[in-house]
Amino acid sequence: MSNVHPTNIPGLVCFWDFQEAAGSARVGTGPHAYALREMAGAVARVEGGVFGAHAAELQEGQWFNLPRAECPALDLHGKDAQVTVVAWLKRAPCATVHCEFIAGLWNETRKQRQYGLFLNIGLHGNRNQVCGHVSNAGGPTPGCTYCEDLSINAKPVPCGIWQCAGFSYDGTAARSYLNGVFEPREKWNPYRYPGGLFEGGADGSDFTVGAVDRSGAMGNWFAGALGGLAIYRRALSAEEMQRLGG
Repeated sequence: MSNVHPTNIPGLVCFWDFQEAAGSARVGTGPHAYALREMAGAVARVEGGVFGAHAAELQEGQWFNLPRAECPALDLHGKDAQVTVVAWLKRAPCATVHCEFIAGLWNETRKQRQYGLFLNIGLHGNRNQVCGHVSNAGGPTPGCTYCEDLSINAKPVPCGIWQCAGFSYDGTAARSYLNGVFEPREKWNPYRYPGGLFEGGADGSDFTVGAVDRSGAMGNWFAGALGGLAIYRRALSAEEMQRLGG
């Protein structure tokens, strides 16, 4: 699924391959060996991964958490901040239709949004696509109930087969990709958004995988398998995204 290993792309912060057994922290590789903690019970390890023999399988209601104080290199913020999030996933149907969060620093309850990779955002008739959410305000988009600053790719993300979902943000625009392919869409892809990323400070969002804190509780569950997750401190080029997702 990938023509290059994520650790061989410059600008990596951390990469997780999810080879560990259920009940264990998932420890990343690269410049920072950050450890994702299981929440709401042990997350199953299943056969048939992407970057090894195994993958982690999240049930709806489970997620991974990485406290903010333990992952300073993931706190990408400021007017010149850039980020790329890439995930290799096998989506499963959820019990109800809702936004599905993959990974990032994104706390809606406390208005501590910075960046986050979503599926199935459900805004303005968009459903099932890859969505790259960014915020330089932390709270909702001015004049809106929610944050609506995001890039949205065109093709839907199917269930039951491995896919590579990702987005990049270069400080002026966000771009979403599915399997390394960028599909231009008027307004949505790229999504023009100058101003960088919100600075949450010491009380900002934790890094979460599979869910976000919203309306005072965890939600926006992702259900399915995760075979890899990579965070970069820069906006990867279209060629680099193609190599990762091709």
